[in-house]
Amino acid sequence: MKLPIIFSEFIFTRFVALVLIASVFTTSALASKLNTDYFSTSLEFAQVVKVVATQRPSGSWCFETSIRHNDQGWKHYANEWEIIDLDGKHLGSRRLGHPHDSEQPFTRGQCGIKIPENTVKVIVRAKCNQHGFGGKVIVVNLNADKGKGYSVNKVN
Repeated sequence: MKLPIIFSEFIFTRFVALVLIASVFTTSALASKLNTDYFSTSLEFAQVVKVVATQRPSGSWCFETSIRHNDQGWKHYANEWEIIDLDGKHLGSRRLGHPHDSEQPFTRGQCGIKIPENTVKVIVRAKCNQHGFGGKVIVVNLNADKGKGYSVNKVN
């Protein structure tokens, strides 16, 4: 049995509309996940080289973060590192108040960072005042003792 042309065009139009709507939601959901595999290795971008995460008895966290960057005085220097979850939600940060031209890599810490209990992994990334983010990040599994570029301690 052959369907009338108007009816088959109606079904086709509805099908295309559903596919487009589904692709918008799928793309939005996937876009919220950060890709940590692609980054610049240039020292023009701040590179996170080591992280030590320590959970305090209160449940808050301290992060000691080591960064390498081609600091060139006040005109171009690594000026912040931050901790985000895998969806990109800001959890904590440390502003870096001055250039570290002759101290590379350098390590700075920040305590009192509250991470939701159900968060297993966080991303530690750094930025500079000219190029922003874009260098190497370290993904820290808070349930592991150590991993590539990081260690985790839990103080009871």
